[in-house]
Amino acid sequence: MPVHLRPALLVLAVAACAPGHASASEAGLTALQCGRLFDARSGQMLGARTVVVGEGRITQVLDGAAQVPGAKLIDLSTHTCSPGWTDLHVHLGSQSSPKSYEEGFRLDDADYAFRASSYAGKTLRAGFTSVRDLGGSVSLHLRDAINQGLVDGPRIWAAGKSIASTGGHGDPTNGYNAELSHLLGPPGPSEGVINSVDDARQAVRQAYKDGSDVIKITATGGVLSYAKSADAPQFTVEEIRSIVDTAKDYGYRVAAHAHGAEGIRRAVLGGVTSIEHGTYLSDETMTLMKQKGTWYVPTISAGRFVADKAKVEGYFPAIVRPKAQQVGAQIQDTAAKAYRNGVRIGFGTDSGVGPHGDNAREFIYMVEAGIPAAYALQTATVHAAQVLGVTDQGAIEPGLRADIVAMPGNPLEDIQAVLGVDFVMKDGTVYAEPSK
Repeated sequence: MPVHLRPALLVLAVAACAPGHASASEAGLTALQCGRLFDARSGQMLGARTVVVGEGRITQVLDGAAQVPGAKLIDLSTHTCSPGWTDLHVHLGSQSSPKSYEEGFRLDDADYAFRASSYAGKTLRAGFTSVRDLGGSVSLHLRDAINQGLVDGPRIWAAGKSIASTGGHGDPTNGYNAELSHLLGPPGPSEGVINSVDDARQAVRQAYKDGSDVIKITATGGVLSYAKSADAPQFTVEEIRSIVDTAKDYGYRVAAHAHGAEGIRRAVLGGVTSIEHGTYLSDETMTLMKQKGTWYVPTISAGRFVADKAKVEGYFPAIVRPKAQQVGAQIQDTAAKAYRNGVRIGFGTDSGVGPHGDNAREFIYMVEAGIPAAYALQTATVHAAQVLGVTDQGAIEPGLRADIVAMPGNPLEDIQAVLGVDFVMKDGTVYAEPSK
């Protein structure tokens, strides 16, 4: 549901980021003595385990508090260890506020860059070692800066510019006055705006040229865009199929922002990998999603946030406020219904709509909706890896990435424990550790 994000020059933010962390590879092996370990494959909580890490990978998982000669020991005996979490829907380039709409005209690229680097650090320290950033050119540069070790943050699958239709959610010129619109001219596929099957192919190829990792389309209207409709369908099935087929040529998966029932149905028929938000998801389309293997990423956090802020006079423009009231309150109920109907669910928050660093509250909202805590944790671990199409993360097993988070308490007994993450390891590097 993000408003248009301006590209950022991440290199300008590097001076503000002084990564402070210890690499396991520098000291050889690291042994994490976990009081409990969440087995993401089975959804079961196991007893004490010792996880041995070397060169960024998990090398062994041993029973009990095992001694590993020569290894650096980290005592997590009062903690639950979990695979690092993945948030499949974030926007690290922005964070909504009553000034968000004017800031697009007032702030410079460097301002967005500094903010994005801060948001990335907060997300990582909250326990999210991977994210899928679904909109905004800043994410491409932030991804590269993190990969180069210049900025602390999660591993990023970046969409870059989302693909929209003229006037649709994601059209970067929505809300511009007539004079400015005339001066700039109508946006096209290079700007992520399409109106035909041929445009659709060009937009995907532009995303490839830009260096995107995933394709994001806005299959319906949205809440925060400066436009009237939140749920009208905004692509034909043929346009969506053109996007999906072209994306396959480049090895891309396609995520579809969609609120309205008809737009969701068209996106599923068009072959997208995941439906984001899915507010008015119908029983018929849930059945279709199960048949086609389409994932659902609810983003309850964003729904609750906008519904709450819609009550605050002046927080949203007048054209946005009724959409926030209507759509926001519905998403949690839809997530509950989707779970009961057996639709496969992945974890996503739409952080950037709400504050970064609060991502783990989505687990709590899932449990409130009647989703078991173990399943909720699976949505951000093994399920998220399947949505991304990767096999080297999402579980604590030998050979996989050493992405591990830990928290006091047992989240299967009290889901509030997810808010207490105080140990974070990504690729064997420790970014947060309990104080001694």
